[in-house]
Amino acid sequence: MSIHKTEAIVINRRDLRETSIIANFYTRDFGKITGILKGIRTEPAKFSSSVGPFSYNEIIFYKKRNSSLHLVSQADLKNNFNNIRQSIFKTGTASLCMELTDSLMPLEDKNEDVFNLILTCLQELDAGADPNKIITIFKIKLLGFSGFKPFLDSCVSCGNRILSQSKFSSVLGGLLCEKCCFKDLSSRSIFRGTVATIMHIEKNDLKNSLNLGMNPQIKKELNLILDSFLNFHLEKKLKSQKVLDKLGLTGSPAHRLTG
Repeated sequence: MSIHKTEAIVINRRDLRETSIIANFYTRDFGKITGILKGIRTEPAKFSSSVGPFSYNEIIFYKKRNSSLHLVSQADLKNNFNNIRQSIFKTGTASLCMELTDSLMPLEDKNEDVFNLILTCLQELDAGADPNKIITIFKIKLLGFSGFKPFLDSCVSCGNRILSQSKFSSVLGGLLCEKCCFKDLSSRSIFRGTVATIMHIEKNDLKNSLNLGMNPQIKKELNLILDSFLNFHLEKKLKSQKVLDKLGLTGSPAHRLTG
């Protein structure tokens, strides 16, 4: 086994027997890893962090050669994002970011852009950024960094430039021109402004994208397009998205846990 130190954001965790936990982390230097923290439930003083979901830590772990389950010997908390935890909507937003990361990113494939995206989203959300914008921007940028982004430069079927009306096909993964729309009868019309917004977010960093104005029609269509695309390619609707939708929090002001 080799020993490593790295920054890590907790994707999720689950109990193991009566004493330990297994946690999935997204790390700066190793991508997504799975680690076991032995004794953390009975002797929490052994660790400087409770390893809560979406907390930001520095961890030391022993990397096993023949197993994807590594031994985490130390976890020091850098930021627990307590402001996020005071709001149902912000907590749901952070949970959705973690679940989407877990669904799209493979094990032990370093991607520092993804790590920086997650960390910046959590920092901005903790500082008071609009959760709706964070969700939208995170989905678009993570799809791009993970290689799953929709094809918007031209028609996904024939490759020709789109000069007039187009439709978006979740099945084919991009825009269809007028001549090719028949190839996916479930494709839906899409505003040019929606396409321009997605491409702007793909090309700019998160902080610049947060300053981008979006009218209500564009916001609504972005949510429909992104969710349809993700649901089709993941073959499921994310649990965190279901919770936000059920609570009616998407698109609404943040709600306090105490409110």
